[in-house]
Amino acid sequence: FIGKGGNLAQVQHVVLILSGKGGVGKSTLTTELALALRHAGKKVGILDVDLCGPSIPRMLSVGKPEVHQCDSGWVPVYTDAQKSLALMSIGFLLEDPDEAVVWRGPKKTALIGQFVSDVAWGELDVLLVDTPPGTSDEHLAVLENLKKQHKVDGAILITTPQAVSTGDVRREITFCKKTGLRILGIVENMSGFVCPHCSECSNIFSKGGGEELAKLTGSVYLGSVPLDPLLTTSIEEGKDFIQTFPDSATFSAINSIAQTLLTSIQDP
Repeated sequence: FIGKGGNLAQVQHVVLILSGKGGVGKSTLTTELALALRHAGKKVGILDVDLCGPSIPRMLSVGKPEVHQCDSGWVPVYTDAQKSLALMSIGFLLEDPDEAVVWRGPKKTALIGQFVSDVAWGELDVLLVDTPPGTSDEHLAVLENLKKQHKVDGAILITTPQAVSTGDVRREITFCKKTGLRILGIVENMSGFVCPHCSECSNIFSKGGGEELAKLTGSVYLGSVPLDPLLTTSIEEGKDFIQTFPDSATFSAINSIAQTLLTSIQDP
């Protein structure tokens, strides 16, 4: 499916990353999925519309570059010379990175609308959209503006294992159903802790909440990703975890989710 026109015309697939609450590792998983897709030979874009916490530029070690404009809008920032991973973040447009965004809904909605339509992505296999937590007007603004230009393939929902988190993700599932957004699957993040010394995985939170939620709601369970200090260090330092630790169980978990995602958007 090719877009209807505009700046998403050469983008093949659009996938939203959602979570019912903050702090579940949504931006981390967006970043790692993008890197896994790039390693699979795909051209990937990340649209970071988390107004209050645009953390992906740091995770991909791109700093705060000058964002340039071309005839068709803002030019995304590329993380590599081959231009296989493109990023546009609201963080690039805020003058002071430490400034809190204290805006009312209409102003946020207007910026998101402009942001979704005004980035000149060029050719991409997959565009991942990292959204803020919750089911607010910001999500509606993202969805409505994307749908004007392109078919949205669906959403990946991120939860942690505890019932508190899965309860919040249930609301996200309701949001998807109400807005006609296909659920591509649920990922359980922070599913156990991988000891850096012996590689044993211990369940510091409860276990299996994501899988249980997927069963209850008839959604696809995409898999679990453990809390891994090596992954945390890579993200903090802006390194490519997948390149640095290709033999880790965490890498194979992320890779497996990326492969399942590719299959489901290519064979809807």
